[in-house]
Amino acid sequence: MKYDARIIVEKALTTEKSLNQREHQNCVAFKVASQADKLQIKRAIEEIFKVKVVDVRTMMVRGKEKRMGRFAGRRPSWKKALVTIRKEDHIELFEKA
Repeated sequence: MKYDARIIVEKALTTEKSLNQREHQNCVAFKVASQADKLQIKRAIEEIFKVKVVDVRTMMVRGKEKRMGRFAGRRPSWKKALVTIRKEDHIELFEKA
């Protein structure tokens, strides 16, 4: 996969659990491209937000089965990255959340 920071990091996740992790562990959650590896994710976060990344943990989230009446379908699977940054660094996107 070609390295492009804006393609690798799709969006930030602002769930109750991710906001709690940000406060206590300085760990931020992102939805990332499925083909991206940990090193690409680390470089993309450092480039976009100008912070120093300490650790990256990734997981594949399986899509849920959904029904619309008698028709069954499946939401797409996606990749989540939990990025730990240095204590002195902050991402401005989350300071207002």
